[in-house]
Amino acid sequence: MKRTRIAAGVLSAAALTVGLTACSGGDDGDSGGGAASPSSAAPSSSAAAAPASDQPFGAACSTVPASGKGSFSGMATDPVATAASNNPALSTLVSAVKEAGLVDTLNSAQDITVFAPTNDAFKKIPKGTLDKVMADKKMLKSILTYHVVGQKVAPSALASGSFKTLQGGTVTTSGSGESFTVGTDKANVVCGNVQTANATVYLIDSVLMPPK
Repeated sequence: MKRTRIAAGVLSAAALTVGLTACSGGDDGDSGGGAASPSSAAPSSSAAAAPASDQPFGAACSTVPASGKGSFSGMATDPVATAASNNPALSTLVSAVKEAGLVDTLNSAQDITVFAPTNDAFKKIPKGTLDKVMADKKMLKSILTYHVVGQKVAPSALASGSFKTLQGGTVTTSGSGESFTVGTDKANVVCGNVQTANATVYLIDSVLMPPK
């Protein structure tokens, strides 16, 4: 779907991810341990060019359903984990969030930003390695919370930003216009500025790894 069609069909924002995912509430057996309340962030941004509008942007936005709960307008009415569960491009992330016990943590947080790896991002990880991570709840929680920033981050702040994550580490961003990268491995934002009821979501094409 072209960006112009997105803007026409969806006047309210769009929505995730990172960030991440979901299912119905109640799957979070660990309602906050390890991923405490969102941390404050101190972004460093420049006046570099930002997207021309406040609508979602990026090539992967064309994969978002045009209507229903998984559409941009549908996602905007649900908290981020629930919204992610309705987006077919985020099914692996949703499964990971459930395994880590982070559904309630993400759904109850306020004004957060999620850098949400797509299914294709997870496919870059060898199956054996991914299976090992999915089976290690502590490691999985650390990785997933590294994708969550405790404040809403506008596209303009991604130009040259540094943000503290719920994991405790810092993630950096750079770019301009509608082309942005996240983290030291330079994950690309493939669909950005998606809005959910409690988060701004940026779909990315690689899984971010927290610093050791």
